[in-house]
Amino acid sequence: MAVVSKGNTPLIVDLKSATLTLVAVVLKTTDLAALAHELGERFGASADFFNQDPVVIDLTPVQGDPKAIPFNHLIALLRQHSMVPVAVKGGSPAQMAAAQAVGLFEAPDGPSAKVPVRVETVVQEVIREVEVIREVPVQVPGPSVPTMVIDKPLRSGQQVYAKGGDLVVLAAVNNGAEIIADGHIHVYAPLRGKAIAGARGNTDARIFTTCLEPELISIAGIYRTSETALSPDVLGKPAQIRLEGDKLVMEPIKLN
Repeated sequence: MAVVSKGNTPLIVDLKSATLTLVAVVLKTTDLAALAHELGERFGASADFFNQDPVVIDLTPVQGDPKAIPFNHLIALLRQHSMVPVAVKGGSPAQMAAAQAVGLFEAPDGPSAKVPVRVETVVQEVIREVEVIREVPVQVPGPSVPTMVIDKPLRSGQQVYAKGGDLVVLAAVNNGAEIIADGHIHVYAPLRGKAIAGARGNTDARIFTTCLEPELISIAGIYRTSETALSPDVLGKPAQIRLEGDKLVMEPIKLN
């Protein structure tokens, strides 16, 4: 779209076509109380995980649910976790009408849909989509980010986030502590708290530790808690965790 100036009046804005890749929040329930609990459990302590990311609400899994969705409450809930809902897709006609009534616009349906935006913009983002949000990486060039190194023990309630890079911890990660990295996580000490690698969708990210005793481990949105017992060949021993499809694979590391 070209805008032509009139007379000698200079243009102060230039409108160009562009595409913005949005975070996809895949709604698998219309029970907002259950959704609030899930988001709180998984991201409540991660204040920087979503940084005012624009999101599209995918209603495909609940398209046949007759229960009305209170979109105003859903939008408020997502905003509590620093997400900014702007669009909706995949719903029934009634659901789409209700969503548009509160200001959400209809996004193109489909797994690779991109939302047109009438403004020139540079997007350095990833599409995330896990159970409520399942993450899919998009390769975007950008400046290199140095590895973050922590050389002091992390106590319960402490959180460290290596945004855009790897995290190396040279001391114990105690119960109740949380370490997050967009890349790999290396812990050269006991890992007893929560470790979240590939936080923004990097499925190639891995977690390494010299003593695996975690409360929770997660890579690219696929997670496992201490409620599921670890195999004796990795519990309390040097190990690495990687993704194989949608499955977390834990393997012992031989240090000798």
